[in-house]
Amino acid sequence: MSSAAIIDGKAFAANLRQRVASAVAPFVALTDRKPGLAVVLVGEDPASQVYVGSKKKATVEAGMNSFEHRLPTTVSQIELIALVETLNADTAVDGILVQLPLPPHIDDKAVIAAIDPAKDVDGFHVVNAGRLAVGEEAFVPCTPLGCLMLLKDHLGDLSGKNAVVIGRSNIVGKPMAQLLLAENCTVTIAHSRTQDLPDVVRRADIVVAAVGRAEMVTGDWLKAGAVVIDVGINRLEPEAGQSKGRLVGDVAFDDALARAGAITPVPGGVGPMTIACLLRNTLVAAYRRAGMSAPEGI
Repeated sequence: MSSAAIIDGKAFAANLRQRVASAVAPFVALTDRKPGLAVVLVGEDPASQVYVGSKKKATVEAGMNSFEHRLPTTVSQIELIALVETLNADTAVDGILVQLPLPPHIDDKAVIAAIDPAKDVDGFHVVNAGRLAVGEEAFVPCTPLGCLMLLKDHLGDLSGKNAVVIGRSNIVGKPMAQLLLAENCTVTIAHSRTQDLPDVVRRADIVVAAVGRAEMVTGDWLKAGAVVIDVGINRLEPEAGQSKGRLVGDVAFDDALARAGAITPVPGGVGPMTIACLLRNTLVAAYRRAGMSAPEGI
């Protein structure tokens, strides 16, 4: 029985981070400053603290400046937006990332709307979403951008492929569909209300699973040879003797191996791409703000 090729997101992300780091030096030589990423963290959410720490470490390793702003859970929406506006005006800051989720008393849409679209390296601002939708130059959310890079690296030209995106979030599902459309795929966005979801998925040459349900997509949902990008990160309940459960994706990995042509693992697939693409977006923002084009291959 054949087994799917494993798409190594960890290796691709390491290579992308190296390419970004290599492009920082010429930027510094031309502008006499480093690109800068400002990350804003509100509260003490443990997962968010880990993410922010990882982003800071990766930013510094790439030769860029990291500006970290940690605010108490009690901060008001007005105070948070005032900080964002200060960062908008700061010439040393090229990218602004406000770590989600925010506390319940803060409207995350209002905070994201306050970010200068030219510094919106998360790609969440409605201006960037709109530009992406109509095919104009835009910052794209990091996770779907990473998914597209992995797909193009594995398949090359995506034209004419049937693609199914499972999940319709503004952060992954919708921008993923827009990116695939721009690559001339025929795209279906499937979701919780889709009738006969397994049959819809079974028609796809490309499956992007971003629904947040552990191992929902099984091998018999897949067309033979399909390329599967698993965005999900779910922790199972611990088994006997374990302190914490395994991390799994939205696709039943072992089951899919015998059916798919290629698949991303969890962990080690899409996850590492997200931070690598954040660094890439920050570098591109820096070049654009300096009136230059980022180097080819970034």
